[in-house]
Amino acid sequence: MKITPIEKIKSFIDWIQTKLNKKQFIIFSSILIGLSVGLAAIVLKTFVHYIFLAATFKELGNFKYIFLLLPIIGLFLTVLVVKKLLQGKLDKGLSHIHYAIAKKSSSVPKEQMYAQIITSSLTIGFGGSAGLEAPIVITGAAFGTNYSKTYHLDYRERTLLLACGIAAGIGAAFNAPIAGVLFALEVLLIDISISAFTPLIISAATGALISKIILQNEILLSFQLQQPFNYTNLPFYILLGLLAGLISVYHSRAFNKIENLFYKSTNKIYLNAAIGGIGLALLFFIFPSLFGEGYQSIKILALQHPENLLDNSFFENYKSNEWFVLAFVGVLIFVKAIATALTIGGGGNGGNFAPSLFVGSYLGFFLSKCINMLHLTDLPVSNFTLVGMAGILSGIYHAPLTAIFLIAEITGGYTLMIPLMIVSSISYALSKYFEPYSMDTKKLGQSGKIFTFDRDHNILTTIRTSNLIETNFQKIAPEDTLGNLVDTIAKSKRNIFPVTDKENKLLGIIILDNIRDIMFKNEMYDKVTAKELMTIPPAIISPNQKMESVMKIFDETGAWNLPVIDNGQYIGFLSKSSVFTSYRTKLKATTIV
Repeated sequence: MKITPIEKIKSFIDWIQTKLNKKQFIIFSSILIGLSVGLAAIVLKTFVHYIFLAATFKELGNFKYIFLLLPIIGLFLTVLVVKKLLQGKLDKGLSHIHYAIAKKSSSVPKEQMYAQIITSSLTIGFGGSAGLEAPIVITGAAFGTNYSKTYHLDYRERTLLLACGIAAGIGAAFNAPIAGVLFALEVLLIDISISAFTPLIISAATGALISKIILQNEILLSFQLQQPFNYTNLPFYILLGLLAGLISVYHSRAFNKIENLFYKSTNKIYLNAAIGGIGLALLFFIFPSLFGEGYQSIKILALQHPENLLDNSFFENYKSNEWFVLAFVGVLIFVKAIATALTIGGGGNGGNFAPSLFVGSYLGFFLSKCINMLHLTDLPVSNFTLVGMAGILSGIYHAPLTAIFLIAEITGGYTLMIPLMIVSSISYALSKYFEPYSMDTKKLGQSGKIFTFDRDHNILTTIRTSNLIETNFQKIAPEDTLGNLVDTIAKSKRNIFPVTDKENKLLGIIILDNIRDIMFKNEMYDKVTAKELMTIPPAIISPNQKMESVMKIFDETGAWNLPVIDNGQYIGFLSKSSVFTSYRTKLKATTIV
């Protein structure tokens, strides 16, 4: 029987695993994942880039009429692939990775290793106004988690390699390994120890290296700084940070509101694709720079040639009017959220990472250019264009560190570190004030299904109340005498006894410590009933109640055991000690060392 190349590779890795200890194998695995995810990111970005070049090739004819059909075609192809090849299953957005880490033991379906590449290339390659980074991140997570399953690694190792895949994806997409590492830690809230940084760094560096070797510079988003930071411009950077925070909130809310309109008719996928595609075509007719990821237009702004944004547009004749061009740029700041929502709501696959950079660059350019044209001062427009990207990225994703180091890396240095820190921090703080959760995690956060920076909350969300209910409590009837109760106590190892009626409804509880002074008085055995001895429990809980809410009740009542009632029926008790035991177990299991 002929052995396939894949089987040979697997056999080789199996052999390597027997020769290395666990930590060494994790480092070896991080290199393999970095290579695999890096190559996947390269394939995706290259494919999308050349489709964009073909669509915008001027010799094909009147561009604005040719490219209007592409988003419609792209959305229909994406929807068709999802329905026919993927059986309607496609994880869109980073929230699925959050949920997988929190609720699915860091398990991402194997299909996502290729589904994201196919669907996002069709969507964005044909002009969908979204970013490739979220699909790349999900692909990287799928590579990491399924590699771990293949070689029988445990939860902590699986989560670490999932993070390695994510870091490698971002590192390869931007040739920015530090940003890749920070993205995995900051955006996805993965909790690891310092010692676990090594494989994460290696994976991100591997992805970035393979990207550097293979990808052409024109495909990567990179810039060369021309002007150093001038501290006299600090007030304007503060203003940029404030505006970035507010625009981030607008973008998040506008996107979610429009996307939710599509979700109300999820059974009409082709109608949604038609609405999304036609909506995009209309927007592209007026604003051609919305086509695709938008990185080419960011480079145009950074080079201070905004008039080129009007090429082949409805307003091409106004290129020489500086104020009109500036207004054109300003409107795009607000329209981008609509275009991205139409893309993803219409059935396309993509994310808001690239749109956040798009909006940020337009905001930074608009602010600085406007101030310059008003002759208030002379601001470095290119610098503000770049720093604005960090502001919006920080505000939308609640990830200031990722934003700071991403822009620092793609600009080839740390000259703008101070304004990057100021703008990102202000934008993050303001956005966080209005929106406690980032855009991708808002729905999960409000439902309590997601990790946050609060480690206690993180672990409590993974503990299900129904799994900790104890049922080995001896029930007492209200008419039972003290003598009957003493006999029951003698046979029980518990110190709490629920009093229930014939319909199994809880009437009260009897606590052993409360009856010690009477239980040894034989003359009272036939005179006192359970109904007279019982007390009302300080609180009751339901089996589906969130553990964070349950712990709050324990703290407020001071109780160590509380009865669990479901639809009026007594089920059992939940003890604080069992919750603590489960918490300690989860804490040990989820700490990546």
